[in-house]
Amino acid sequence: MGPGNHTRVTDFILQGLLEHSHHQRLFFALFLGLYTTVLLSNSLIIVAIVLHPPLHTPMYYFITNLALVDILCTSSVLPKMLEHLMQEKKTISFGGCITQLFVFTASLGTELLLLTVMSYDRYVAICHPLHYVKLMRKEICLCLVAVAWAIGTGSSFINILLVLRLDFCRSRLIQHFFCEFPTVLALSCSSTYLNEVMMFLADIFLAMGNFLLTAMSYSFIIITILKIQSTKGKQRAFSTCSSHLLVVTLYYSTLIYIYIRPTSSHSRAKDKIVAVLYTLVTPILNPLIYSLRNNEVKVAFRKILPFIRK
Repeated sequence: MGPGNHTRVTDFILQGLLEHSHHQRLFFALFLGLYTTVLLSNSLIIVAIVLHPPLHTPMYYFITNLALVDILCTSSVLPKMLEHLMQEKKTISFGGCITQLFVFTASLGTELLLLTVMSYDRYVAICHPLHYVKLMRKEICLCLVAVAWAIGTGSSFINILLVLRLDFCRSRLIQHFFCEFPTVLALSCSSTYLNEVMMFLADIFLAMGNFLLTAMSYSFIIITILKIQSTKGKQRAFSTCSSHLLVVTLYYSTLIYIYIRPTSSHSRAKDKIVAVLYTLVTPILNPLIYSLRNNEVKVAFRKILPFIRK
């Protein structure tokens, strides 16, 4: 059957997070609470940084953008998932699926790049402290963030255009609780070779490329810290990058689990659990890590939330 004879797909059916309908209301309440926490905690980080002048530094400027990306990533998936937890039929329109694909993948790509930019910021602060003001001046920070957003959204947009050229004539069932490129491509009756090549290139340049750059930055940071003579100096230097290192470890550990492990070990149930980690749990932990481990952020919180005690 030629491509022209295929009926255009208007919607897809999502398998959902839970295979059985038991306890759906309980999970709805749980995920609604977690989603609300993501929105409030990341919004609070943004407001605290914007309203507290001592936090108007490159590192906190990058954290503001990271919080915004986390909100977009979670908001691209959770509202529809919450809706489906309360429905028997879990459908999503073709346009809604494409929008979800774009926002979700653009957020992931941008977050990878922002984490790399933040590791560079820590590298300059620890390895070249005397040149920090010059190397991380406002214009450069704006440029770095703009490039991160442009590459993240641009890569996602190209992959979306390649999906739009496909015909879908197989099952409409997406075996996930949201639209993701591999699960959507599995339903196409057109050749997905070009899509898979572009996705592979994106994985190499965005995931592996950023991982290597981040690892390189921290290699130089560790070497510099080890050269410091005093124990107190080493602790002070490490404390300036410990929060970011913790966030990077958390983020890349989930990505490595998804993409690096052997294909034979893939399990849909496990994949869904890990997807919940990087769409919901990580965006909750990021603001907690940056706030609980940072006295300046705590001071900002106390100023905008007077009911928080010292």
